[in-house]
Amino acid sequence: MNRPAEQVRESYDVVIIGAGVIGAAAARALARYRLRLLLLDRESDVGSVTSAANSAIVHSGYDPTPGSLKAKMNVVGNRLFPELCRQLDVDLKMIGSLTLAIGDEQVPIIEELAGRAAQNGVPVEILNRDAVLQREPNLTPEVRSALFAPTAGIVNPFELTIALAENAVQNGATLRLNEEVTRISPRPDGSYTVMTGRGAYRALAVINAAGLHADTLANNALAELGRPADYKIRPRKGEYFVLDHFDPEFLHHTIFTVPTEKGKGILVSPTTHGNYLVGPSAEFTDRKDDFATTDETLAQVLASAQKLVPSIPTRQIIRQFAGLRAVEKRGEFVIDRPAPGLVNLLGIQSPGLTACFAIAEEAVELLREDIPLEENPDFNPVCRPRVRLHRMAPDERAKLAAEHPSFGRVVCRCEDVSEGEIVDAIRRPCGATTVDGIKKRTRPGFGKCQGGFCQPQVVKILARELGKKPEEILLKSQGTEILLEKIGGANGD
Repeated sequence: MNRPAEQVRESYDVVIIGAGVIGAAAARALARYRLRLLLLDRESDVGSVTSAANSAIVHSGYDPTPGSLKAKMNVVGNRLFPELCRQLDVDLKMIGSLTLAIGDEQVPIIEELAGRAAQNGVPVEILNRDAVLQREPNLTPEVRSALFAPTAGIVNPFELTIALAENAVQNGATLRLNEEVTRISPRPDGSYTVMTGRGAYRALAVINAAGLHADTLANNALAELGRPADYKIRPRKGEYFVLDHFDPEFLHHTIFTVPTEKGKGILVSPTTHGNYLVGPSAEFTDRKDDFATTDETLAQVLASAQKLVPSIPTRQIIRQFAGLRAVEKRGEFVIDRPAPGLVNLLGIQSPGLTACFAIAEEAVELLREDIPLEENPDFNPVCRPRVRLHRMAPDERAKLAAEHPSFGRVVCRCEDVSEGEIVDAIRRPCGATTVDGIKKRTRPGFGKCQGGFCQPQVVKILARELGKKPEEILLKSQGTEILLEKIGGANGD
């Protein structure tokens, strides 16, 4: 049943709900066409929920069930990654993965996975024990064999989501944050009203990429059309450890245990910035805001990881975190068009990060049935390169600092981040407005001190650049103010 039409604030061709990696990829894919695009998210920054708390792996595609949508999207997405990350200036390293058979009973599982890989068109190689330990001497001597997947990689998931949104914005898309979508309602003319806490938008088409909450929006929209639906997302929580960047030779590949019915299992992996990631657990939770970690679960994660890599240096652990994966009840990606002009991208759990480009293209194809897609001749697929001070040679750094002194003022010594990099992260399209936004873009706060020394400087820079008072600067989202009030000091600072 159609509701009375609300007062429309603005009209767009396509409204995309959710600015995680899936929604941002869809916005970027649609920006290739002459369309009025709006990208909405309830958080204070893009990529702040699932896209900010995952394993950061570009999966090769050997694991998904052959013939499944997951398998198709994984393999296509993996092939697209290198060129698209080059265009977007996103850190990507195709380091390959090793899936280990620990003990003789797991050897047949490796052989089964190799068979799946062949069906999915993914190159792999089974290595014997000696070959595995030659590649990775720090692995357990109990390893019997391993599946080597050379097309697996690691990516910076923060950079990826931000760059996708930035590229969409620089090509004409509108981004609105802190704006939660409460309802998608059909209109008598076949378009939709997208209701948020700040008003209503009219859209010829809607892409529902709302992550953990996509099922509720889809079910309610279809109920208004008289088509009851039964999408059901139940979050699966994964808890992780982060290790400091202590030894670049400790591991060279992503190390997996054999997968289980809960997912791909525990991994130990380098990251693009030289840290190491250990995890995740995989337990369902009934709360979509349950990001707590527990000592018991983390102890189990560490014990499982040490079966793969016994010498994990626990003294190098600098952080723990948890992420939620949006698992739809059927366990498969849901990419559908249940009504004209309504596309659902939901239940996008692992390997969703890898599949994001392929999923975005699938959404474009579904929309072709409902709206005209005329190529935009002015579309620019390239993001302006970022300055990464920690990778520059001393003479390059000195030259840059001489020309732009802010790049000579180091704010974060753990991660070697300058004031100039932070200012650029604020001023870019889709720029940072919070401490966490700066952290995701340029890494102050990711090091051993976890922001203990650099956070006050980051707050001051944000306040100056945004024209705000320091006590107005947020850590992450609404209600996370860092400073309560200014108190007097010897110099008033």
